[in-house]
Amino acid sequence: MSFLRVLSVALGVVLAAAGTAFPPSSKAQNRPPDSDAPDEAPQNVVLMIADGAGPATFTMARDFKRYRQGKTGRLEGQDVRLALDAMKLGTIQTFSEDSRVTDSAAGATAFSTGHKTNNGHVGVGPEGRLLATLLEAAEQRGMATGLVATSRLTHATPASFAAHTLDRWRENLIAGQMLQSGADLMLGGGRRHFLPQSREASEREDDRNLVAEAEKTGYTVVTDRTELDEAGALPLLGLFADGHLPYAIDREGGDARAVPTLEAMTEKALRLLSRSEEGRKNGVFLMVEGSRIDHAGHNNDAAAHLRETLAYDRAVAAARSFAENDGETLLLSTSDHGTGGLSLGRNVGGKGRYAWKPAEVAEVEASHGAMMQAIAEGRADPATVLRRQAGIDSLAADEQKMLAEAVEVESDGRLEAALSEIIGRRAVVGWTTGGHTAVDVGLCGMGPGARRFVGHHDNTYIGEALAELMGFDLGALTAEMREGDQQAASAESE
Repeated sequence: MSFLRVLSVALGVVLAAAGTAFPPSSKAQNRPPDSDAPDEAPQNVVLMIADGAGPATFTMARDFKRYRQGKTGRLEGQDVRLALDAMKLGTIQTFSEDSRVTDSAAGATAFSTGHKTNNGHVGVGPEGRLLATLLEAAEQRGMATGLVATSRLTHATPASFAAHTLDRWRENLIAGQMLQSGADLMLGGGRRHFLPQSREASEREDDRNLVAEAEKTGYTVVTDRTELDEAGALPLLGLFADGHLPYAIDREGGDARAVPTLEAMTEKALRLLSRSEEGRKNGVFLMVEGSRIDHAGHNNDAAAHLRETLAYDRAVAAARSFAENDGETLLLSTSDHGTGGLSLGRNVGGKGRYAWKPAEVAEVEASHGAMMQAIAEGRADPATVLRRQAGIDSLAADEQKMLAEAVEVESDGRLEAALSEIIGRRAVVGWTTGGHTAVDVGLCGMGPGARRFVGHHDNTYIGEALAELMGFDLGALTAEMREGDQQAASAESE
């Protein structure tokens, strides 16, 4: 553990008073009957997280594939299945230490450390003390490690594997911690947190240039698909957008074509990590997040939510192909929580409809954000945007009123709600919230050790069982890092 790493942890973790746990924490619930039998330890672990994807999310994706292939509602062949479908293992309960509805920081920390924590906490317990993560244990083992996301790399889920702070929104701090984590590969967005404040689009409040610091320590830094394709060695840092990567549905022409897909990043990560000296000798730990499924759920954007889910499933297919060929890789896929409360079937005009229509979602060719940008920039009025980008030729009187009022008061929230409602009526798709939900989420997997995950588990079981299978002692590593944290804090105060 380097002094710089210890010092960054010390600066990032601020001790806080412990809160009352709610609901009670639970680990390793309902383990399969033979879970105490010896398991074949995997050489490599690939943990994939479909952020914000609840059960209805994957039903929507599967139904859409069936519609696109001209199938009826019946399962007429495996060609309409998702890559995930052959890997079904069980379900995960998602609550955090201080809420029945988790956020991504607490959810990812449960996966990365095997411990419950409060919403907003990254890599620390409810009382604010550091918790060692799976990635850090893999680093200590000498494994090749990586993080891939379609969000900012400093966002809650990737951060929870390589950083430690009470506040998930301290992304400038998190960026520095992630560089010092030792991760061999990091691919995603969030360039604005790595560039000095003098640079355009930067959101830093200092003159630190973390891109330059990364290059000085040996990282190759890439910023588009071509550079990623050409990269041939580790360590590698990919920063493909100032913020989040663009929605899959919006990647039509222009600069968007330069942004790698989640599938491409996953394939590249597995190739580089597995072929590296560390990977060949000690194995691979890789976390991959389909981040923007969640963002589209927050926006109640059915078409963007669907396209992000299909993009995630293609990345799962790539990882599954690697695992099948390798034979020594445990591949797991789950979600940290549901987002938006998606409903396939809803009331329309006060009457429940026994239907939902993939054909209507197929007509939508842009995210709500892209539509709203076109309206805000005066390129088209709302009705024209809906006709061009959602295939909606006529609007009811109340729909016209919703749009007019939203534009008149210049309310992005009202305009987005209007777009969601107008599209949702036609697709017979609904939403219950703009936030997260408490639903259980799916768990899929294959490879050595996968049988340990059969059944229903608490989210902490992911971190706990992966540590057991890999032979990691996260408790001992936590104690070691906390001791270093205290020593660094003492040195800083002198």
